[in-house]
Amino acid sequence: MRLKRFFYRADDSKKSRWAVWSESDGAWRQLTGPDGDAFPGAGEPTVPLAGEIVLLPPVPFCEKILCVGLNYADHAAEFNDPIPAEPVYFCKALSALNADSQAIVLPTVSDKIDYEAELVVVIGKQGRNIDRAEALDYVFGYTCGNDVSCRDWQSGKPAGQWFLGKSFDTFAPIGPVLVTRDEIPCPNTLDISSRLNGTTMQSSNTRNFIFPVEELIAYVSQVMTLRPGDLIFTGTPGGVGMRRVPPVFMKHGDTIEVEIEGIGTLTNPVRAAEK
Repeated sequence: MRLKRFFYRADDSKKSRWAVWSESDGAWRQLTGPDGDAFPGAGEPTVPLAGEIVLLPPVPFCEKILCVGLNYADHAAEFNDPIPAEPVYFCKALSALNADSQAIVLPTVSDKIDYEAELVVVIGKQGRNIDRAEALDYVFGYTCGNDVSCRDWQSGKPAGQWFLGKSFDTFAPIGPVLVTRDEIPCPNTLDISSRLNGTTMQSSNTRNFIFPVEELIAYVSQVMTLRPGDLIFTGTPGGVGMRRVPPVFMKHGDTIEVEIEGIGTLTNPVRAAEK
């Protein structure tokens, strides 16, 4: 299934709902079963969307946003870092979560805001000490993500403020849709790219992962219980703005896109924070 989570703009309650893509009539149809606060199952009756919608992050709940650094060799090389022997994990704050079409807000305390196109894994069932061979069974689906990064906080503050530099409000947009894992039997062979104002900045394929999705899940589950709705940002390929000559950082008025094969395109305008 291809799923959207949304609310109707005219609905003052902003009640969250799900829509599913109908192959039979080539249209999005509202699920009449569970509301947007639960993962939908299959087979519920649907009705046509009725009115203008506003997209929400395509997860109904999330306990953890886990992120993997240096999971493409070219990205490690552009930072002059060695290829890691094991996955490198960090976190983003839940308050950074953002949706397709919603603005990435540039903080007033930095002018070095970078993009990072990433495949995002959405966990579907609880697990701990997961065997690599069974890891994909714990996946509900996949979506596009942008690990927006404040580079001068990430590396320029004392000891490197990775968590804070990655966790400004709006810095974890995901979407526009959630594609269930049956639609993507192998997440390690997908084209992935980013475009800034229409210009391609990153272009790669998840076959270039240093650590495939199965290994990422198995590795982190040694440490913590994964629960439904948890997100794993799987790393970004080379081409980030900080390592371009001259550097390219996002600015007010920009549009950043992340496109992943089999999922679609996550699009976000970039706006300066109101002072």
